Amino acid sequence: MINFRRSAAVLLGLLATTALTGPLPAAADDEPVAEPPRVELVLDVSGSMRAADIDGRSRISVAQQAFNEVVDALPAETQLGIRVLGASYKGKDKKVGCQDTQQIVAVGPVDRTRAKAAVATLRPTGFTPVGLALRSAAQDLGTGDTTRRIVLITDGEDTCAPPDPCEVARELAAQGTSLVVDTLGLAPDEKVRKQLLCIAAATGGTYTAAQSAEELTDRIKQLVERAGDTHTRAPTVVGGTNACDSAPLLAPGVYTDREAFSEHRYYRVPVRAGQELRASVSMALDRPVNRDYGVLLRATAADGRELVRGADAGSGRADVLSAGLRWSASADEEDATEVEETPATAVEPTTVCLVVSNSFAPRTGTSATPGMPVELTIDVVAAAPAPDGPDLGRGWVLLALLTVAGLLTGLLAGLLTRWWVATWREN
Repeated sequence: MINFRRSAAVLLGLLATTALTGPLPAAADDEPVAEPPRVELVLDVSGSMRAADIDGRSRISVAQQAFNEVVDALPAETQLGIRVLGASYKGKDKKVGCQDTQQIVAVGPVDRTRAKAAVATLRPTGFTPVGLALRSAAQDLGTGDTTRRIVLITDGEDTCAPPDPCEVARELAAQGTSLVVDTLGLAPDEKVRKQLLCIAAATGGTYTAAQSAEELTDRIKQLVERAGDTHTRAPTVVGGTNACDSAPLLAPGVYTDREAFSEHRYYRVPVRAGQELRASVSMALDRPVNRDYGVLLRATAADGRELVRGADAGSGRADVLSAGLRWSASADEEDATEVEETPATAVEPTTVCLVVSNSFAPRTGTSATPGMPVELTIDVVAAAPAPDGPDLGRGWVLLALLTVAGLLTGLLAGLLTRWWVATWREN
C-alpha cells in the first residue's frame, strides 16, 4: 500500500509540475538560430606534400581527392571557405616564404565547381606557416553567435614560428571567439603529432592521424558534418559561485564560464523523482600550463554529501581535460525515506549541486586571469531503471525459504549418494 501511494504521489507530483513554486532555472536559448554552419578548410601545400607515401600516392593528390569528395557531399546550408599555406612562393627567402598563405575560396555558399577547380591546381611549393594561416583563417570566418570550425590538414610542423601555432590557438581561445580547430596529420611524426594535439586541445577540437585516402576523406566529412550537428547556438554565459546555496539554477542546455586555476565552481540542477541527471564539463588549454593537471566533476546534495563523481576520478591520469557523470536516486535512498504519502502530495525536485574543480597551474610568466574557459553540458532525462532481479523476499520469509531450499538440497544429495554407492557395490 505504501508503494502504491508513493507511486501515485510521484505521478501526481510530476503532473503538477507547473504548479510548483520557486525560482525557475536558467535555460539555454531554445530559439532556432538562422546562422548557417561556417567551416574553413586549411590545406598545407608546402614542399613536403610531394612525398608519395600514402597508398603509393603523393600526399597532395590524396588531399585533393579528399577535398573533391567532401565538397560533393557538403550539406547545402554549409558555408565553406578554403585557405592554403606554402602554395605560391618557390624561392628560398624564409622571411618571404613564411608570409605565404592565401584564401582561395571565400567563406560562403558552396560553389562546388569553383572550389574543386581551385584545389585541383595546387602544387606543393614552399614553407609551412601554420600559425599565420590559423590566425588568418579565424579572420576569414569572422564573428557570430555560433561556433565556427577550422579543419587543418598538414604533414609537418610549423617551419616559420613565430607565431607559434599553439600560442595562436591559445590566443584565439582566450579571445572567446567560439572557434574550434580540428587537426588532421598526414605524417606519423611525433613532433607533428604533439603540435597538432596542442592546437586542437587549446580550442576544444580533435586530432586525427590519417594514414590513407579513405581515412582522410571520412574524417573531413565527419568534421564538416559536426559543424552543423553540434554547437548550433552559442553556449549560454553563466557565472558559477563558490558555494552551492548561492549557485545559479540551470536547466538542460550548454553553458560557458571561466574558472580560475585550482578553483571549485558550483552550479545547481533540479532533478525530479524518476529522472536522471547527465552532465559533462570540458576545459580548454588557452595558455601554457604545467604538465600535470586534471578536471573533476562531482554531484553533491545540498548538504554537501557527495552523490557521484566523474569516471576519471582516481584513475591516475594527469591529463584530464573533460569529465562526465550520471546520477539518479537509488532504490536504497528511496527506501530510507519511505513515508506514508497522500495522492495530493506534491513531489518537490531534488536540487543537485554540480561542482567543477581543476588542478591546473600556470607556467612561470603565464597570466592567471581571466580564468580557463569551461563548457558545461547538462541534460535531465527519464531514468533507466536497472533490470529487476528475482525477489526472494525479506526477513523471516527469506530465512524460511533458504531453510527449505537447504533441506531439499541435502535430501537430494543424500539420495543420489546412496544410489551411487549401491550401484558401485553391485559392480
